[in-house]
Amino acid sequence: MTKLPGVPESYWMDTAPPGTPHPALTEDLEVDVAVIGAGIAGLSTAWELTRAGHRVAVLEADRIAAGVTGHTTAKLTALHSLIYDRLRRTRGPEGARMYARSQSEAVERAVAIAAELGVDCDLERVPAFTYTEDPARADTMRAEADAAGEAGLPASYVTETGLPFPVAGAVRVEGGAQFHPRGYLLGLAEDLRTRGGRIHEHTRATGLEEGTPCRVTTKGGAVVTAGDVVIATHYPVFDRALLFARLSPHRELVVAGPLPAGRDPRGAYITPDQHTRSVRTAPHGDGQRLLIVTGESFTPGTGDTAERFGRLADWTRERFPGVEITHRWAAQDNDPTDTVPLVGPFHPGARHTYVATGFAGWGLSGGIMAARLLTALIGGEQPEWAGLYDPRRLGTALREAPALLGHQFHVGKHFVGDRLSTPGTDSVDRIAPGTGAVVRLDGRRCAVYRDEDGTAHAVSARCTHLGCLVAFSAAERAWECPCHGSRFGTDGRVLQGPANQPLERRDI
Repeated sequence: MTKLPGVPESYWMDTAPPGTPHPALTEDLEVDVAVIGAGIAGLSTAWELTRAGHRVAVLEADRIAAGVTGHTTAKLTALHSLIYDRLRRTRGPEGARMYARSQSEAVERAVAIAAELGVDCDLERVPAFTYTEDPARADTMRAEADAAGEAGLPASYVTETGLPFPVAGAVRVEGGAQFHPRGYLLGLAEDLRTRGGRIHEHTRATGLEEGTPCRVTTKGGAVVTAGDVVIATHYPVFDRALLFARLSPHRELVVAGPLPAGRDPRGAYITPDQHTRSVRTAPHGDGQRLLIVTGESFTPGTGDTAERFGRLADWTRERFPGVEITHRWAAQDNDPTDTVPLVGPFHPGARHTYVATGFAGWGLSGGIMAARLLTALIGGEQPEWAGLYDPRRLGTALREAPALLGHQFHVGKHFVGDRLSTPGTDSVDRIAPGTGAVVRLDGRRCAVYRDEDGTAHAVSARCTHLGCLVAFSAAERAWECPCHGSRFGTDGRVLQGPANQPLERRDI
């Protein structure tokens, strides 16, 4: 495999302090609200609920702020690429206004919290841009600027930006922000504990019994009894709401490296061109900024990730000459089939269970918005935009149908087609050190990885979520499910849900 640039580590994970360790849950617990997941949505929700007087426990399968939020690009804005013109058409002008207002208030909420708690998270206010280099798409940017302005954002159409290359047109929205996401959440977690909230790391939720009260079972056997439960695991780890049919996972790659401060483009940028390109910077010291470039959007478990990293690195060096890439990592998000995140009651019959998911790459403002919305719902209030985000919404069913059917076709193609296709190799002996492949052994498909010492490790190739076959990502040395985005280590352990059980070990 071609040598990739930089260390394979998220800059946010590499540079944030380790934070206070939180003990695993080893005994039964009773609280008002159990929050499952400790990313931006989960921790923000727990903090808001604790501030409102609820007894709260957070259950995190790994470490807090180390999953999706620890690998984001960390742009905090209400301008979400090209969403407002679409919302104006599908949800009407009022729906677009509610979306803009709820997301804008989330940005301001983060700024206010960081100031109130004195969190050291490099927070900066910057304008946000959605741009295109293609003259044929300039009218699309004009329409988006018009829709965003109509929705209440301080938006304008421009042809000049701070980027070191020309654009054909761009939407500019003032009032955005950017910060160190892990630094922000570690500060939030410390204040949460000070207020009496409980955080339990390395505590994987494996079962949910709904009722009055609800009961959450953990992998270690401890049971949490709670009046209400919030599922904020990015992709819901429980399937009873069938939300997997309405969420399409996508993965994006990130490269970063120092840039002289004088070359800072001074803004947060994104374009839908070239499988997405996103650009921002962060403080880096010594008269430098850290350039962060994201792109190459793809479905997990498909294609050559190393080749995609190469394309992204080449684009970065071409557009920002002289930048030496020091870090590389990947982020994963879930796109809802009807554009708007799913935040609210978990399913039509839910009375005390709630979900926050489907942020489509905008989980920072989305997660903070979800925290305020869920806190209000649990407290008996009904914010004006609750219906916009309600997972039970039926009014968009017809508009959602084409995307939903397209997603299910993709899932079905992998579920059936991958079983009919020839395995990646017909022999374990053909797998080179540092690589992996799906092999048929004794009539069963096994995911086999050979480590650098030459030892082969085999696990079941069947994802423990809904049974699709996994594929190997050589660039990240992980097994990925192309159907719903679950990811596993080479030893089968769960790296990312919705799966909450490891791949079974296999003997070779």
